[in-house]
Amino acid sequence: MIKIYIFKDNFIEFKLCIVQMYMYYVFVSLESYSLAVLAFDRLIAICFPLRQNAINTSTTMVAIIAGIWTLCHSVITASTTCLTYLSFCNSVQVNSYFCDYAPVFRLACNDNSLQWAFATVLTLVNVGIPLSFIVMSYMCILVTVFRMKSVESRFKALATCTEHLILVAVFYIPLFTIFVFGFFRVTINPDVRIVGLSFSSCIPPCANPIIYSLKTKELRSRAYFVLRRMFAFGKCSILPTSQKIKH
Repeated sequence: MIKIYIFKDNFIEFKLCIVQMYMYYVFVSLESYSLAVLAFDRLIAICFPLRQNAINTSTTMVAIIAGIWTLCHSVITASTTCLTYLSFCNSVQVNSYFCDYAPVFRLACNDNSLQWAFATVLTLVNVGIPLSFIVMSYMCILVTVFRMKSVESRFKALATCTEHLILVAVFYIPLFTIFVFGFFRVTINPDVRIVGLSFSSCIPPCANPIIYSLKTKELRSRAYFVLRRMFAFGKCSILPTSQKIKH
């Protein structure tokens, strides 16, 4: 992708195209499930606070992560491998900024019904299941929050979910819209598809470390301390010069 954008070299070998597609969809799928895992963490913390340490153990998290990695790699491997059975005899211009799955198999000359079925399974497994779990988790969270007697407790519980909900909206709304149009075989503008995929691919991974780091009190204090030192050193270096000029 860097080669395409910087050097304007828009050609890529088919094998490299498959590798790029595989890597892209593996990490997008993992991002999707990571948001579901964060929803699970909030569900346990708010709905079962007394059992949080017993449920969210290291063993549980390792088992969940191992299952997610195995599922994502298995589904993506099967779906990208089936593209090797296609034949391309006409246009080979992909209407996307990378080797996107649907734009590639639609260029094939032979029957692509198997690839379309894999695209449907890919959408349901890696987008539909995590999103459904997140929606159900927040329904349970809302029921628990509205049962709280203290307004302050309600606000505090909902405040812990704000950042996660923003990331969920940014990630899933563009993806879900694109995949729903694709599922019903409705033509969508290639530029709209590119922008939607760009939002889902770039913003959540970039925002994750910033948002969740700044929520940590120790990191906020350390960042504030570093900024104060920077400004203090700046003042100390300017002051002697200004006094010298004044005299």
